[in-house]
This record gives sequence, C-alpha cells and structure tokens, in this order.
Amino acid sequence: LVMSTPAPGRKAGKAMWIVAWLLGLWLATRFFAQWQDTQRNPNQQPESAVGSGYTEVRLASNGQGHFLASGLINGEAVEFLLDTNGTSTGYRTRLTSLQLGDILLSDVRALIAPGMHGEEVLLGMSALKQLEFTQRDGTLLLRQTTTQ
Repeated sequence: LVMSTPAPGRKAGKAMWIVAWLLGLWLATRFFAQWQDTQRNPNQQPESAVGSGYTEVRLASNGQGHFLASGLINGEAVEFLLDTNGTSTGYRTRLTSLQLGDILLSDVRALIAPGMHGEEVLLGMSALKQLEFTQRDGTLLLRQTTTQ
C-alpha cells in the first residue's frame, strides 16, 4: 500500500483559488453595498451652481421618490431627508450653520423630534422657507438668493 501526499504546488494553487474567491466575494459585497447606498441617497455630493446673486443645488429623488442629501450641521456630516409637509412635536433649538452643497444657512431654527426612526435628519420648512424651491420630474431645485 503506497500513500501519496499532494504536491506542494497543488496545495498552494488550491489556497490561491480560495483566497481569490474570498477576495472576489469581499469586493462584490463592497461594490453592492456602495451601489445600494447610492440608490438610497443619490445626492451624496450635491451639485451646486453659483451665479450672479444666487446659489443653486439640484437634488435627484431616490427610487421611493424621497429627497435625501448629504450635508453639514455645525460642520458635522449628516444625511438630510427633505420634507415640506407635516408638523412634529419636539424640542426647539438653533443651528449655528446648515450646509447643503454650496448653500449655507446660518442661525437656523430647528426641532429635535424624539421617536424618529433612522439616521436621517429631517430638513423641514424652518430651513426650506429661507430658499426658493421647485420640484419637477424627480428633481428638486433649491435656490438661495444673495444680496449684492
């Protein structure tokens, strides 16, 4: 009875295939997670346009028709869910600054609403009333006019 052991090259080849498959799965998972996040929030880097006397930000709606956008509150990164309807109960506060693309608002009245689910910050009328906004064909255009 003769027992044979696999050649060292075959073991290394098999190990390389396993590593390649694991790496491929890891890359596919990362790609899919990134794609899914982009579908949920298509405005991770909002596009801004600056003209004579105005700054505009154009936002695309996500697959559910909601407008989510990445921005800043007091210099800290947040994800906004824009909402122009409804009332809420909460605690009043003021934000030193709120930024969405190149639109910058200062001293914004805000409401901390306990019980909201998710990580998004609801961007409501206390901020939006300082802007002109129009919605058409799945796009929301925000315009901040500046005085010269």
